[in-house]
Amino acid sequence: MKRVFPLIVVLITLSVLGIIFIQMSWIKNAIDLRRQQHEQAIQDALHDIKEGFYDRFAVKTGVVFDDENSRMHYMGKFSVNMLTQAEVDQIVEQNIRKNKIRNKFEYEIIDVYRTPIRASDGFKYEHIPNSHKLSVSTENSAFYNEVLLLYFFEDNNYVIRQLSWVIAASMIFTVIIISAFGLTVRTMFTQKKLSEIKSDFINNMTHELKTPLATISLAIDALTNEKVIHDTDKIRYYSSMIKDENKRMNKQVEKILQAARIERQEIKLNLQDLNAHEIIRKISENLDLQIQDKDGALTLKLAAQKHRVFADEVHFSNIIFNLLDNAIKYSKDAPRIEVQTLQQGGMLAIKVKDNGIGMNKETQSRVFEKFYRAHTGNLHNVKGFGLGLSYVKAMVEAHGGKIKVESAVGKGSTFTCFFPLSETRTD
Repeated sequence: MKRVFPLIVVLITLSVLGIIFIQMSWIKNAIDLRRQQHEQAIQDALHDIKEGFYDRFAVKTGVVFDDENSRMHYMGKFSVNMLTQAEVDQIVEQNIRKNKIRNKFEYEIIDVYRTPIRASDGFKYEHIPNSHKLSVSTENSAFYNEVLLLYFFEDNNYVIRQLSWVIAASMIFTVIIISAFGLTVRTMFTQKKLSEIKSDFINNMTHELKTPLATISLAIDALTNEKVIHDTDKIRYYSSMIKDENKRMNKQVEKILQAARIERQEIKLNLQDLNAHEIIRKISENLDLQIQDKDGALTLKLAAQKHRVFADEVHFSNIIFNLLDNAIKYSKDAPRIEVQTLQQGGMLAIKVKDNGIGMNKETQSRVFEKFYRAHTGNLHNVKGFGLGLSYVKAMVEAHGGKIKVESAVGKGSTFTCFFPLSETRTD
């Protein structure tokens, strides 16, 4: 899977880049084709203008031709001077619009001496170099060569505007493809991460359950021993061991079930007015012996004047216990833990500070995720499923509070929980 995953990402990336390249090439070709079509429309318009002059001249002279040769021979007598300015304006305008050219234009017709014969009002000398040129005289013309100069005010974005809906649709389609690609890769990374988390969870769960099961198995074997069967003290000892390990397994299973209930939002809080300081002191006393065994110290700085909260006693106690238990587990040597309470506005702030291994920025951003466990470096005795802090966050928020963490690698961590005070609660 580790080898296939990068290959899939590379192949999808190449596919998306290929599609984008084809889209861009198609748009470029479409623009080039439309420009060619525009240029061809101008050439057709020039030809139609010339024929329009000839037709108007024929109508004015009243001559009917038997064939094209006789017609072209007669047109040797044609000169633009034989048409009025208004007639020339009409023929030029009509044939330009007939070929679906929307650009603004100006024109001038000059003789062999470059003297203007007919011209639109806006035609200027500087238009000549960029004008489209066409002789309106026949090869046998009696009036030498008369040339039509047709100048278009070219809009650089004219062709692009004509293809705007095509380009817009293509760009939208490309954005959709890129978005779909990004979502696919993101989903793949998420699934990969979930797969890794699931594997870690299964490994941790196996370890956590295997140890008490092994202890129970050994205790049962010991109870069947002939020397133990008749020894009441040893029977009580091994029975107590089985009972303790059974409680330990039940506790681990309950954690998993509790996480599932939280995810399904099936947790119901039994809210009541509680003295937060009393609960903190009680839990601290219960853990004090464990801290002293590690040559550590737990300091309480319960300075908040208002410290009554409206909370579920069981879950509130669990929150404090999990934070203190975490502080103990992630301490390298003698743990130095400090619990402080402050009143901030209408909230009770409870800070749990330790001198543990600390966390980097990435770990801080993920520490409240379910099943996530921080790398413990040289600490190999940290047990659990990675459910403690996710439970803490869920319960704090269920009480209408919030939690934050401040940490630095090697300098310890500080978790701060905010709970609404009973005095500020509104039903």
